[in-house]
Amino acid sequence: MRGTTVTDQDRPAGDGEVAGVVPAEEVALVARAVAGEGGALEEVVRRLRDPLYRLALRMVWRPADAEDAAQEILIRVITRLATWRAEARLLTWAYRVGVNYLLNLRRKSPQEERELSLDEFRDGLADGLAATNFAGPEAELLATEVRLSCTQAVLQCLDREERVAFVLGDIFGLSSAEAAWVLGTGPAAYRKRLERVRRRLRAYLDATCGLANPGAFCRCERRVEAAVASGRVNARRPVLAGHPVAPGGRGVAEAAAQLRRLRDAAAVLSAHPDYAAPRARTDAVATLLRSGRFPLLD
Repeated sequence: MRGTTVTDQDRPAGDGEVAGVVPAEEVALVARAVAGEGGALEEVVRRLRDPLYRLALRMVWRPADAEDAAQEILIRVITRLATWRAEARLLTWAYRVGVNYLLNLRRKSPQEERELSLDEFRDGLADGLAATNFAGPEAELLATEVRLSCTQAVLQCLDREERVAFVLGDIFGLSSAEAAWVLGTGPAAYRKRLERVRRRLRAYLDATCGLANPGAFCRCERRVEAAVASGRVNARRPVLAGHPVAPGGRGVAEAAAQLRRLRDAAAVLSAHPDYAAPRARTDAVATLLRSGRFPLLD
């Protein structure tokens, strides 16, 4: 798989400030953090840790791998904080650092290793579909886990450049100008890439997923037994349905309600809770930074 390295030198001509105004409060916060104020640095970590973890999770699929990636991204962001010039919001800039890392990550997800296509994934769903809904203990919880796991797996059937384009635009809601800046391309080129991915995903979900199209064949409730048997879902400890949520963030029920209202491809793939980054890992980042082993760049 071809990686893409995004640097300031890669920025297209005319790709200057991203549309919108960077709040003065954000500029002042970063200035204090760069000057060595511990409380400001911890506030920067607090603001960025959950969104960067969710970016990593959408790109690498498994929470354990996302934890590792998010920790590395957060260290890179903080140690490069002095290079931020307020050309974009702090989080948008942090996404740029994170995307650069994730596109070039050597570790591959299981689907990436197998180079699994959307068609092959659909065939696998059809083969493991039960005739009736799962009615065992925790049926609703396990069907939710199947849904969350399946939509993660669908994204892994895209190549990384396609995946990140969809994640930034249709899941995280960045404008085409912001997403293009993150990716180091022009807005028009980004919109074309995103529309190609949307068409592929709409066609796949319309033919496959009962959540997007009631006439499609697949139902989460009928995939539970096969998912548990294959080890994709842990019946005793659902990973995604039981994942901690960020304070004040959207939970499983709220995400499912959004899905029922919208019932389209973007809703199916984005109806996840607002997952929280593991606090022990991000607290460890703050401890390392305070230790002086990772000084901020001047």
